[in-house]
Amino acid sequence: MKTSIVKIGNSRGIRIPKPVIDQCHFKDEVEMEVRDGDLVIYSASKIRNGWDDAFRDMACRKDDRLLDDISASSAWDDKDWQW
Repeated sequence: MKTSIVKIGNSRGIRIPKPVIDQCHFKDEVEMEVRDGDLVIYSASKIRNGWDDAFRDMACRKDDRLLDDISASSAWDDKDWQW
């Protein structure tokens, strides 16, 4: 699909047709980057985007254990602490 580059003040821009916006699920913001001389526009990152993969990787590395294990009691817990 071809589109024209238009002047917008001191900048230039492109108009994205509504059907393309709908297909890409663009909302109020988009991400934009240059890859190998091409302009790539994609939906803005969602909050917590990629967390599922990160947690899955942590579980594979056994790096998802609690750092503060409250199930293990110490001698102080058993002898000195009074409930």
